[in-house]
Amino acid sequence: MHLTRFTDYSVRVLLYLATKGEERSTISEIAKTFDISRNHLMKVVQELNQKGYLKAMRGKHGGLLLNRPPSSINLGAVVRDTEQEMALVECFREDNACVITPHCRLQPILAEALNAFLGVLDKYTLADMLDGRSTELARLLRIPAANVS
Repeated sequence: MHLTRFTDYSVRVLLYLATKGEERSTISEIAKTFDISRNHLMKVVQELNQKGYLKAMRGKHGGLLLNRPPSSINLGAVVRDTEQEMALVECFREDNACVITPHCRLQPILAEALNAFLGVLDKYTLADMLDGRSTELARLLRIPAANVS
């Protein structure tokens, strides 16, 4: 299983916002922290906002905040919501043209593996990623200690 950069960046944004707590963040600040494209991050933030993971506020006092507590943001759900396609191989797709599909056991085996992968992620939340690590994460992300939740 390979997760896209989009999903990777989505988790990073959520982790950054969770680490920062109640203080608002900007796309530019997050992009600079992770050394990633601001334009790409704008798309990530827009989707996370649409899916209800974060709040994006405009204006002079605008910025980004988590829309709900880190303990209610499930990692499996984030992956499902941000991955465009979970088809591991051709036979998972509607346009499957593989000639051996009717007698091949690969598809059900990979489906089981994918379900196991997502099942493990379903056991964890954003809060689990922070558990006992907020201070260290804040230091690595260059967030002043006074701002850490």
